[in-house]
Amino acid sequence: MPSKPQKNAPFNIVIIGQDGRLMYEALLFAASLRAMDPDFQGRLFVAEPQPGALWPHDPRMKQADVLSALKRLNAEILPFESQHFGESYPYGNKIEALLALPEGEPFVFFDSDTLITGPLSSVPFDFSRPCASQKVEGTWPQIELYGPGYTEIWKSLYDHFGLEFESTLDLDQPDEYWKRYLYFNAGFFFYDCPRKFGERFLEYALEIRDNPPEAASLQVFDPWLDQVALPLVIHSFGGARRTIPEDTLDGTISCHYRTFPLLFARESDRVVEVLREVSSPNWIKKALKDYEPIKRLIYQPKGDKIRAMFDREHLPRREKMIRNQIKKAGLWMR
Repeated sequence: MPSKPQKNAPFNIVIIGQDGRLMYEALLFAASLRAMDPDFQGRLFVAEPQPGALWPHDPRMKQADVLSALKRLNAEILPFESQHFGESYPYGNKIEALLALPEGEPFVFFDSDTLITGPLSSVPFDFSRPCASQKVEGTWPQIELYGPGYTEIWKSLYDHFGLEFESTLDLDQPDEYWKRYLYFNAGFFFYDCPRKFGERFLEYALEIRDNPPEAASLQVFDPWLDQVALPLVIHSFGGARRTIPEDTLDGTISCHYRTFPLLFARESDRVVEVLREVSSPNWIKKALKDYEPIKRLIYQPKGDKIRAMFDREHLPRREKMIRNQIKKAGLWMR
């Protein structure tokens, strides 16, 4: 008889939660994980930046109903210190939070604006070979007419850290086209040890920010710094473009929706169904309805109005066009 596919050993999940929008997104993530993967055996951490010099205001989650709901969903609040980024670059939270996770235990990081839509435990992660989200547009680098091209800029970064470059290229893509080069969205990534991954991610990000190679020195790194460093980190640990089956994360198992208006505009009926299901219990609704975009788009019919504006089989090619259409209708909110 054929053997059954082996299940993963337990792994940890980490998302970011802090005062404001992210704590509501974190609650939806936790609710979707528990609903869609009741057999998940690992720990769910909601990493929370602590007050300090890099945060002018206290970034901790303060809404009692949100904290109560997260506890009920068995989500563990994980405090971490912001030593390098903080409010000036909040994307750095995903780097610094890794250093607070249990060392030596496999982890998957997700952006908080993600819904779990299927059994995450079924994804056959190879935690020794990391990858990240390819739900990405060619946002970096921005090529100047008489400046260095993609190859020169990216190769200068690999050379800067003593990394081999050629094997990262997708030779099916044209030279000097952004998809030829290893580039990820940092909406998810994973590895077998958060301490090792986090330390290298931090090292590379700070070095790129503070001492970029000449070919990249005129590029803008805010807000792209995490996405510039991430391919280098993944390549340094023996990862690749894709080391998990294609229709899993960013497919049938998870959806990085990014904003609620974009979710209603372009995501599948299944994603909307999951969103409505996991936000419907009264004890979750009580916490979520304090956030105006959720109240208006999920619990009132504004989300349906956005959904009716778009044909998901023929969406505008660029996200900006979708955003502009929603804004014109007065329904953009975040």
